[in-house]
Amino acid sequence: MTASSLGADSGAEVLEVRRVRLVEVPVPGLSSDERLVMDRAWDAAVRANPSLFDGPVVACAGLAREGADAVVVSWVRTTYRHYALRRVPGATAWLPALFVAVVQPTDDGRMLVGRQSSWTAAPGRWQLPGGSLEPPAPHVALDIATLRWYAARELAEETGHEAPPDELSLWLVTRGVRRSVGVLFRAPARPASWLLERYAALTSSETAQGRAPELDRIRLVRAPEELAGLGGPCVDYLAPVVRRYAGTAGGEGA
Repeated sequence: MTASSLGADSGAEVLEVRRVRLVEVPVPGLSSDERLVMDRAWDAAVRANPSLFDGPVVACAGLAREGADAVVVSWVRTTYRHYALRRVPGATAWLPALFVAVVQPTDDGRMLVGRQSSWTAAPGRWQLPGGSLEPPAPHVALDIATLRWYAARELAEETGHEAPPDELSLWLVTRGVRRSVGVLFRAPARPASWLLERYAALTSSETAQGRAPELDRIRLVRAPEELAGLGGPCVDYLAPVVRRYAGTAGGEGA
């Protein structure tokens, strides 16, 4: 496994992997001052975006290589409130996110990207379908099968495409400039028109129920140069992942 130079333009690191081992570690303690600062930052974030909630979440405590084609991801149980520390200048006790995402190819060599809705934690940002993880029950291990299940669920919830988890293959691990780690799965190619129809059906259903979809827009892209035309910011891993995808013969093979 090698870090790809494809991430040089954004600062994100892209690793090709065949195995991910997940190890739970104790959550680092916070001083009383750090906790006070965190609570104030969280309250301010909620005032700015009332849809935020302090639910349980898995955070990343470390990423290390393990052999030629594997990584070890250390993780902790925490809540979304902890992420508010990232908003505090000079804070060092915060933990980066751990998330899953899906590269969904089309049968004509493109891949699907989506824009986060206004009510999400990153409104207007373009990224892959995906999201954070909830911690398993106490004393239950987090494994790659669980990550694959979460990835399939996020794909269905955000695009309307219900892919069985066992159809998703582990492909890449990304580490962003703020150390957030993503485990990326690759779905089988589907007709572009069918994917657009599934998203349109999802959007219609959500709107009928008085809700805005998590992705308020999707696009199909073939090369990283097309990202500039999306009209909004992109998550830091997106350009190197699109470039990696474009370099695999139009998306054929990893």
